[in-house]
Amino acid sequence: MPTTGHEGSPAIQSEPVQNRTGGGSLGAAKIFVHVFTHFWTKGKPAVRHYTYLGRTVTGIHSRSVMDLPFDQSRMDTLMENSGADVVIATTRFSIQHLLGGYRYFFFANLDAIGVSRYLPALVYIKGSPEKSFYIGCGNEEWGTSVFPLWVTDIRNQSWSSVDTANSIVTGLREHGLDSSTIAVEKAFLPFDAAEVLRAALPEAAFVDAHPVLEAIRAIKSPEELELVRTASVGIIESMSATFAASRPGETKIDIVERFRRAQTDRGLVFDYCLVSCGSEFNRAPSSRVWREGEALSLDSGGMYQGYIGDLARMAVAGEPTALMRDLLAEVESVQQSVRAAVAPGRRGGDIFDLADKALAACPHADEMFFVGHGMGLITHEVPRLTGTGPVPYPADHAEAPLEVGMVLSLETTLSNPDVGIVKLEDTLIVTEDGWEAPGDEARGWNRPLSGGGE
Repeated sequence: MPTTGHEGSPAIQSEPVQNRTGGGSLGAAKIFVHVFTHFWTKGKPAVRHYTYLGRTVTGIHSRSVMDLPFDQSRMDTLMENSGADVVIATTRFSIQHLLGGYRYFFFANLDAIGVSRYLPALVYIKGSPEKSFYIGCGNEEWGTSVFPLWVTDIRNQSWSSVDTANSIVTGLREHGLDSSTIAVEKAFLPFDAAEVLRAALPEAAFVDAHPVLEAIRAIKSPEELELVRTASVGIIESMSATFAASRPGETKIDIVERFRRAQTDRGLVFDYCLVSCGSEFNRAPSSRVWREGEALSLDSGGMYQGYIGDLARMAVAGEPTALMRDLLAEVESVQQSVRAAVAPGRRGGDIFDLADKALAACPHADEMFFVGHGMGLITHEVPRLTGTGPVPYPADHAEAPLEVGMVLSLETTLSNPDVGIVKLEDTLIVTEDGWEAPGDEARGWNRPLSGGGE
């Protein structure tokens, strides 16, 4: 459960829908939609929770074409400031956000197919969302026919990155935008697709869409925040179960595999686990054995419907030593101190100012490191609050105020030559009255349960 509460759910209405199948020669592969449940909220698109391929999925159901799952005014302003007339989203996380939760299940884990790759594209036209169009895979009717999209122009015809680029060119020409300023996700656009766009649109100017798309993702909707909560709680529950079932004598590979199964049993998609035990600082899964009396650190990212839960907790095989208790207490003191700076309107860099003060008071400060970063559909997204963290980027938002709906990951790591890595990492949601910390349990020295493993 989160440390603080959150707003209750809006009124619920339910309606059954008929099952649908994909069309054309692929129609035999049926996609079953069992129940649609609408969460109607004043002034916002309806949110649908429905069973899709055996899993409950959250999506936006448009009551009209203009019911967008993002802030159109904010989007258009960001585009105006960047000089862009068109934004082309081609990453699955950007498309998921702009389409209210949609990801094509057929390419959930791998993009490659045949001699190229799956490259979806959502083309958003500034000030005219009704002219926007979506380009999907040749068999993507399986997905778009059961997930209601606000985009009415859906072109499921691409089987390669070049196909997608050519479809983009055709659509832009239809709207007279072949000489416009086009924002693309430069770091994620395949070289062959970029060549097609430049050759076919010689009078167009190309800019980076990343600043626009990350800024529009920075403020999470209530529905997105619920997914963040579910992911965070699921990670901690999985860690607690793993600590309870693991035993001295097991390898780090054994423990990570148990953790992976615990996550998937809770409906999460396992992403990674950084694991260390004893006095070593290497955090890769390996054949290294966890021994009696040693510390065990789990730091993992798992996803729930694309939204990341990234938290870290500690365990010990046996009773913690006095030094272990002291080290975890120092880490906890920093983690609790920085929460005072998490509130709407507070300068983002205040978090690091408080962290510096808390670290200075710790006897093992020279072994400690604090970092905070934004979280959501990707890790280390807006707000970016430091330029000295482990992932290099500028501190673009250190002087900017925190806003309601932002999600932060706050983490303190202590690397001690006798105990090893001692770490806590927490997810905090910025709320109207401060913060909420979903999955805020299991903060002490967790231990294996007696009576054997699973």
